[in-house]
Amino acid sequence: MITVNNICKSYKAAKRNAGFGESVRSFFRREYDVVKALDHISFTIHDGETVGYIGPNGAGKSTTIKILSGILTPDSGDCLVDGRVPWKNRIEHVARIGVVFGQRSQLWWDVPVIDSFELLRDIYSIPPEIYHKNKDDLTELLELGELLRTPTRQLSLGQRMRCELAASLLHSPDILFLDEPTIGLDAVSKIAVREFIVRLNRERKTTVILTTHDMQDIEAITKRVILIGKGRILLDGDISEIAASGDIDRTVAELYRTYDI
Repeated sequence: MITVNNICKSYKAAKRNAGFGESVRSFFRREYDVVKALDHISFTIHDGETVGYIGPNGAGKSTTIKILSGILTPDSGDCLVDGRVPWKNRIEHVARIGVVFGQRSQLWWDVPVIDSFELLRDIYSIPPEIYHKNKDDLTELLELGELLRTPTRQLSLGQRMRCELAASLLHSPDILFLDEPTIGLDAVSKIAVREFIVRLNRERKTTVILTTHDMQDIEAITKRVILIGKGRILLDGDISEIAASGDIDRTVAELYRTYDI
């Protein structure tokens, strides 16, 4: 279970006006704005849930995921993921979670995908029998086949994202964090990724937290939606209620206008 209680996170952003003089002045006296990425957010996610974490750009979605995965430390507040504090118990924590960032890769660029898989096997100390079973199952389910023998740089975006998903699941994580996993994918690849995530949740009871701007992803994969805006939780409800109008994109856009985000 994931429990988030009054988490806050702020950043200092440097600012200056245009021009050479302003550039020199900022070298000696820099001005900053304090940006509240997260402002006392709280929620609970139970084991086996599929949750869509949505909001406009800059709302705090990726910051939340980075805190939950142990990459960032919040300024204040409490967070427990299956009894672990992510940023304090990092080694134990990362062994039980999987993370896919759509715009970043965990695969080595110039070597075949299978070499990256074997490196991850060693990093996570996956027992041989579990590694081979998971690799074979994921290869079949995601139709990787010859892709495993191909260098990552030679894969299309859709092919790479399927390999990224497999890489994040080799160690049998209990929780899967997905940050824009279908960004830039064609329709066929999107459907394949969506169907795989739904099947993973159904068969393995893996908890899935999905952040994306693609509302079709949210509707196809998740059963619950948390809306964040300006660093605050604005709505937490069932996806069926939001999609009741029949046009989930228009409904979410209206929510953005209603909450002025």
